Amino acid sequence: MEGEKIDYKSAGKGVSLEVPPDLTQLSKDSRYVVSGGAVTATGFQVGQAAPGVPTAANTMGDVRIERDGNQRWLVVSRPADQLWGPVRDFWQENGFLLSLDQSSLGIMETDWAENRAKLPQDFIRNTLGKLIDSVYSTSERDKFRTRLERTANGGTEIYISHRGMVEVYSNNQKDQTVWQPRPTDPELETEFLRRLMVKLGAPQDQSRAQVAAAASKSTSRVATVGNTPVVMIDEGFDRAWRRVGLALDRTGFTVEDRDRNQGTYFVRYVEPSADRKDPGFFAKLFKRDDKGVPPLKYRINLKSQGESTTVSVLNDAGAPESSANAQRIVQVIADDLK
Repeated sequence: MEGEKIDYKSAGKGVSLEVPPDLTQLSKDSRYVVSGGAVTATGFQVGQAAPGVPTAANTMGDVRIERDGNQRWLVVSRPADQLWGPVRDFWQENGFLLSLDQSSLGIMETDWAENRAKLPQDFIRNTLGKLIDSVYSTSERDKFRTRLERTANGGTEIYISHRGMVEVYSNNQKDQTVWQPRPTDPELETEFLRRLMVKLGAPQDQSRAQVAAAASKSTSRVATVGNTPVVMIDEGFDRAWRRVGLALDRTGFTVEDRDRNQGTYFVRYVEPSADRKDPGFFAKLFKRDDKGVPPLKYRINLKSQGESTTVSVLNDAGAPESSANAQRIVQVIADDLK
């Protein structure tokens, strides 16, 4: 990814995309809206009344990147409240509109955007430039979710997850197209983490060196405890919590809340309909059927013993789930952790 050009332009002001159901945005609840309008990094820092609060300019050594397999995240020795404004500015500066700005849960999500750097640099485009740029389009769209987690020592962990769509022909005549999910791009996630690292004050050479650092290794597998499907992860709670949270972000689960002390993520899910053609699990995840059946609520629960963690699916009341939905959810999480 190093050296690849990135030039995103949000599709938010254009024609609405036919978004696959598994990529549905989080519900926009007014109680999660951050008060006020756009905030600049300078204005945000000036508005902090507490003296001695570190800023990007004078805390160049407080940002580092950690890695586990193909998952990476930032660790910043600053409180989440002081990072929200700069992180918001970061995405806007990179050409994105924000479709979700939910500071109470520490979740920020961009609108669908196109990487204009992938457009062909042919003679016509080079000659006419931006005058004709609007008629060019790639067949891909990207969306990024940023999640901020507070740490016990007063710092913050920052996770960036990618979801993508690709436009494909839907018939043999090639006169109709549909948007379909495409695989998550861990390298794209890493590049934006590196750029955010620099935005928060880390030197360019330090960000590149840390991104290239060796990864730790761990294994995960699907098992059954009693009649309940679970994911077994050969890691302690802290790393398992991080990995499962990022897996939920990547695969489009709607995380409504989380309780790290209890090891629980609260998610929404809609049961696949059995009376229609099967479009694949991802195309049915969290989809409302034609009768408007509301999504089911589940809890993704982690329990650790030493360097081993068990991930299970509980119903909304907190009882173990052994349904087909629970088996599907467990498998999706396990596949992303591989």
